[in-house]
Amino acid sequence: MKMKSLVKIYMSIIVMIVALYSLMPTIVNADANEKTQKIDQFVQEQKAISKIPGISIVIVEKGKTVYEKGFGYADVQSKTPVTSNTLFELGSTSKAFTGLAILQLEREGLLKRSDDVRKYIPWLKLKYNGKLHSITINQLLYHTSGIATNTISNIPKSNEPNALELTVKKLLDQPLNRQPGSSFEYATINYDVLGLVIEKVSKQPFDTYIKQQILKPISMNDTFVGLHQVKSNEMASGYKIGLMREQEYTPPIYRGNVPAGYIISNTNDIAKWLKLQLGNSQIDSFDHKIIQESHIPDQSVEPFDKDTYYASGWGVMGKEEQYISHAGENPTFSSYFVMQPDEQLGVAVLSNMNSSYTTVIGQGVIDLWEGKTVNTIHTDIFQNLDKIISLICVIVVGLGMFLSILLLTTLREIVKKQRIRVSLNIKRTFLLIFHSLSVAIIFALIIMFPKLLPERSNWEFIIVWGPTSITVLFYSVIVSAVIYCLLGLVKIFTKKEKEIKM
Repeated sequence: MKMKSLVKIYMSIIVMIVALYSLMPTIVNADANEKTQKIDQFVQEQKAISKIPGISIVIVEKGKTVYEKGFGYADVQSKTPVTSNTLFELGSTSKAFTGLAILQLEREGLLKRSDDVRKYIPWLKLKYNGKLHSITINQLLYHTSGIATNTISNIPKSNEPNALELTVKKLLDQPLNRQPGSSFEYATINYDVLGLVIEKVSKQPFDTYIKQQILKPISMNDTFVGLHQVKSNEMASGYKIGLMREQEYTPPIYRGNVPAGYIISNTNDIAKWLKLQLGNSQIDSFDHKIIQESHIPDQSVEPFDKDTYYASGWGVMGKEEQYISHAGENPTFSSYFVMQPDEQLGVAVLSNMNSSYTTVIGQGVIDLWEGKTVNTIHTDIFQNLDKIISLICVIVVGLGMFLSILLLTTLREIVKKQRIRVSLNIKRTFLLIFHSLSVAIIFALIIMFPKLLPERSNWEFIIVWGPTSITVLFYSVIVSAVIYCLLGLVKIFTKKEKEIKM
C-alpha cells in the first residue's frame, strides 16, 4: 500500500515538473514581449524628442539576435523606412576595429604596442613644451599620447588615397597638449595615426587590411571601410538639427579619418560584431583572447569618466558589474554600442543624425532589457544650441530687413534728388572713422570668433559639425553687416536737400 502511495506521489511530482517546464516558454515569451513593447515605446518617445529621422537597433543575448528593429526613415524626402539592412556611418565606434587590427598585428609579431610610433612613421616628430617626446602605440590606443582634442578641426577634406598620411601630417603643425602617458585626453586623430601604422606594417591600404583581415572572417559582408567603398543603395541620408527640425546635409569627405570614424555598417552586421566581442561567435580565425585583450583598460591614468577607463577602442566601466561601451558621432550620423559580458548581452543603436540621444536610447534599451528603471531626462547640446541660434537668427534677419528698408529708402531719395552728395567736414570725417572702425570690429569678430572658443576651432569645422542654423546665422550676420556698412557710407556722404537749404 505504501509502495502505491509513493508511486502516486512521484508521478504527481513528475507531472507537475513537466507542466511547469511546458509553461516556461510561455512565461519567457511573455516577459520578452513586455520588454519589447517597453523598448518600442521608449524609442519612439526619444525619437520624437530628439528629432532623429531614422534609428536602427539590435540586441544580442547569449549568441542570439533577440531584437532587431528599424524606426523612422533612412531618407525623409522619399520616406524610405529604416531596416536592418540600412547602412549608417558608425563614427567613433569604428575605433574598436582599428584597435583590434593593432592587437592582431602584434599577435603576428609585426609590431609591439610598447614601440615608439616613429619606428613605423619616422617623420612623426611631436613636441611638448618645445621638446621632442616618444609616443608609443599603446598611448595612441588609450588616448594618452598628449595629442590635443581640438586636432579634429584640422583634419583635411580629401577623398584621395593618400588622405590618411595627409591627416597625420597635420599633427606636425601643432604641439602636444600634455606629456605622453601622463593623462587621458580623447583625440580622434590618435586612431588615424594607428591606421597609418597598420598601412606601414601590413604594406597595404588601411581599408583593404580591415576588409580582408577583420570584416571578411566575421562575414560582415555589408560593412565598408570608408564612403569610397560603399557600393549599395541601402545608405541612409545624413541629417543635422537646424532651425528646430531635421535638415538633410552632405558634409565633406574625410577619407583620412576613416580609421577613427568612418566604418559604414548596418545592424545585421553589427550583431555579428557584438557576438564576436561577447565570445559567442563561431569564427575560428579569431582568437578570443585577442578580443578579451582589447577590452582590458589602461588604468595607469585617472579614469576619464566615473569608474570608466579606456581600452582599445572601448570604454570600460565598473568593477563587479562591468559594462563595455563606446559612442560614435559624425557630422550627420551617430551610434552607440554597449555590452554586459557576464550576461552575454549587447545593444547597438545606429542613427542618421548627430545626437547624444543615440547614446541615451542605447543605454535606455539595455536598462529596459535588464529590467531596470530608465532615465528619460536628457538634453542634447546641439538641440539646445540650435534653439538659441534660431532665436538669434530671427533677431539678426529682422535687423537686416530693417537696415535694408532704410538703405532702399535712402537710395530712393538719392534717385529722386531728395538727397545729394556732400563734402566731408570734421563731423562727417569723425563719423566715417567711427563707422569704419565699427564695421572692422564686426568683421574681425566674425573671423576671430572660432579662435575665441575654448577649443580654438575654425569656421569650416563649426559649419560642418554644428546645427545648420549656425550657417544661416553666419551668412545673416555678414549680409546684415554689409548692409549696415553701405547704409552708413551712404548716410555720411549724402544729405537731404532740405538740410542743405536750411
